Amino acid sequence: MESNEVLQQIKGGLIVSCQALPDEPLHSPFIMSRMAKAALASGAKGIRANSIVDIQCIKDANDTVIIGIIKKEYGDNPVFITPTLKEVRALCSIGCEIVAMDGTTRKRPNGEKLADIVATIKKEYPETLLMADCATLEDAKYAQKLGFDLIATTLYGYTAETSGKDIADDDFALLDELLKVIQRPLIVEGNIDTPEKLERVMKKGAYATVVGSAITRPQLITQKFVAALPK
Repeated sequence: MESNEVLQQIKGGLIVSCQALPDEPLHSPFIMSRMAKAALASGAKGIRANSIVDIQCIKDANDTVIIGIIKKEYGDNPVFITPTLKEVRALCSIGCEIVAMDGTTRKRPNGEKLADIVATIKKEYPETLLMADCATLEDAKYAQKLGFDLIATTLYGYTAETSGKDIADDDFALLDELLKVIQRPLIVEGNIDTPEKLERVMKKGAYATVVGSAITRPQLITQKFVAALPK
């Protein structure tokens, strides 16, 4: 699928994040592939997934746009979403239509520079779309300058600078600011945990929305219901 077709496929739609880390009950490539199938059958326009093995299993079972990531920690470095060129290349090599990576201005593992990673991948895999997972307006501006194809709000609330914040704060004030200056497709991701929030961000002008835990992490969904029980 060519890049323009990929963008048209997800435009105005819901992308479901199908991830389960090793310490979670549903950790299994097969389970993630079936989770993806259920999401797509219900109207999702794409899938975000973590790890080569999960993505390959999802791709084998489903014909859809994949936003691929690899979560990997390098010591105490806070950048862990597709942190180095090695992980980006691995995702490109298996045919992910979109590769997402930490798009913040923070220092990366091994002294690598985000600008160098983007430039290298644009040369080696020109058809692969790159998505910047950002936390702040400054991150998004920087990522756009570097040539990312899509900008996402994924890390808002998950960095030291934004810890505890929610994308819905002040009636999605960050989204309003981003929409003023970002010319790339803007993907809203992070704490979109109700249909009402999704509807709100799409009406404001988001290109697409990624929803994960509210759909695909039953342990977290169950916790909310249990917490509502009378004490």
